[in-house]
Amino acid sequence: MRDTDRATTPQVDAGIPPTGWLNRTVAGAGLTSALGDFCYETTTVILPGFLAVLGVPAAALGIIEGIADAVASFTKMVAGYIADRFGHRKLLVLVGYGLTPVGQALIALAVGWPLILFGRIVSWFGKGLRGPLRDAIVVQSITAETRGRAFGFHRAADTVGAVAGPLLGVALLGCAQGLTWEAATGPFRLVFWLTLVPGVLAVLAFLTLVRDPEHSPNPELRLFSTLRGLPARFKRYLAAVGIFGLGDFSHSLLILAATQLLTPSMGVVQAAQVAGLLYVWRNVVQVATSYPIGVAADRYGQRGVLIVGYGLGVLTAALTALAFASGVTAVALLAGIFFVAGLYVAVQEALESTVTAEMVSEDTLATSYGALGTVNGTAKFVSSAAVGVLWTAVSPMFAFAVAAIVMAAGTLALLRVR
Repeated sequence: MRDTDRATTPQVDAGIPPTGWLNRTVAGAGLTSALGDFCYETTTVILPGFLAVLGVPAAALGIIEGIADAVASFTKMVAGYIADRFGHRKLLVLVGYGLTPVGQALIALAVGWPLILFGRIVSWFGKGLRGPLRDAIVVQSITAETRGRAFGFHRAADTVGAVAGPLLGVALLGCAQGLTWEAATGPFRLVFWLTLVPGVLAVLAFLTLVRDPEHSPNPELRLFSTLRGLPARFKRYLAAVGIFGLGDFSHSLLILAATQLLTPSMGVVQAAQVAGLLYVWRNVVQVATSYPIGVAADRYGQRGVLIVGYGLGVLTAALTALAFASGVTAVALLAGIFFVAGLYVAVQEALESTVTAEMVSEDTLATSYGALGTVNGTAKFVSSAAVGVLWTAVSPMFAFAVAAIVMAAGTLALLRVR
């Protein structure tokens, strides 16, 4: 059933035609996100293999990804508040996209996990800075009735880069294996350096294509009083998102899981390549389903579709635990797990923002997105770190089983939000 409580739905610019959702800003934001994802998702897909070559354990990867998510989350909160109070959004988004290639360069120079962590923090600080402000710009350039398809299109465009980048990265990694390197890390470093090109292009695309709708500053806005004044229903929604996020581990760990399962039969480098291609497959599924999911949400209700997506997240973690329990080495079975993962991420990324826009007012929209990002990132920090530690201390099967149970609790909590 369609959600009907739209009393606090923010109003968009009256000059935007009802059918004009695919406008210059939506298209420009999509292109920018595609280039940005081309940059950092290429690193995401080969980073587990790079760490394996360096001899870094799974616990370190979980902590690296968790800390990076936490930095991004707290940055989103502050960035959203600054944008709502002072009215400056586009400049901050440009800075955020500019920090991504800086972080990539630091990873390319790393000889151990500390500099990798620092590079990831820099990139994710930029991601946190730009995310809620870009979403607020997109929301105010469209009508309330077309939010689902606009965000579905944006996430689909975003994921095109997440498909093309890793595909090219895996191909380059394979080609580089035929060259002579002083160290086994050489092919990985080459790919890291090449990711700087789309990172710079992302900044130029946002600068030239995206128009920020007029947004008046609100100097009287105070962060903590604003957070306290957010609608009670939205706070319950944030609680459900947070509980789900406590089990929603970074998918770098899913890549590492595939790498570890395939290494005995393929060797670490080939296993890393195949795991990277599985992640690309996950992103292809996300591209193909993001827009249809947005259309379905506009028609049948965004919260209901989001609940289904959360259920698919539970299934992803449970299937991964079963893969370790049975010692799966078949690529086809692992592809099935990554398929389910792609579906749930498509729902999650397309609809968490649109459900937020249904519940809050326009003058606190960016702050609300910041709150959503903070809750998500903080929970994912705990999840990624916990899964990595449980993986190393107990077993990967136990780690993913615990994640599935926690995600199921979050799904049930979202069911209770009316």
